[in-house]
Amino acid sequence: MRRRALLSGIAAATTGATAGCTSVFGSEPEGVVLGPQEDQIADSKDLAYPAYGQSLPAFELRDPIAGTTIDSEAIDGTAIVTGVFSFCPVECGILLRRLVGVQRRVAEAGLTDETLFLPITFDPERDDEAALRDNAESIGVDLNAGNWHYLRPETPERAKTVVEDRLGIGFEKTTENSRIEGYDFTHIVLTLLVNPDGVVERAYRGERIDRDRVADDIEAVAEAFDGE
Repeated sequence: MRRRALLSGIAAATTGATAGCTSVFGSEPEGVVLGPQEDQIADSKDLAYPAYGQSLPAFELRDPIAGTTIDSEAIDGTAIVTGVFSFCPVECGILLRRLVGVQRRVAEAGLTDETLFLPITFDPERDDEAALRDNAESIGVDLNAGNWHYLRPETPERAKTVVEDRLGIGFEKTTENSRIEGYDFTHIVLTLLVNPDGVVERAYRGERIDRDRVADDIEAVAEAFDGE
């Protein structure tokens, strides 16, 4: 990724805005725009997933709908990264619909070209191009915007390497008490907000993310890197 210097004015404002707040961090890490994440449950180094101030692990995955490959180290924008599967009966559907809401808010702010949405499936056996297109249509994704890419690892093994081992989004296939035909997954729900330098600004836990909060965080990050 192309390194950029953060705007000194934004950095100063961020420091001032977080003064007096209780945080799990001893000091603010370098390379971030936003202040410490107050609802983070532990210090970043003690979490299983990349969190505030840490680098996004590298991956290179194909978007079967657009027919392109996304290299995380070549991203030159603010990215939203998560792990999902389209046959998920509950959590993933809630999360993805909320991310669609974020996509719309980003468009209203004029930041479509500066933002990427990268949901990675950990169920490549079922999540082929047709299934992902169906999912996009059912939840209202604007694929024509060009900033939403469903990423599909080639194999289940590759999915485990990228989604679980690198991104720390744990999942396990199960057939016991499956809510859907065939098999289901138990999994954690985690969404990362990554700045254009590949540094994690936020790690949102759970499927019921606050759309306005995420959109505001994206806008703050994008503005800090604007014109650099």
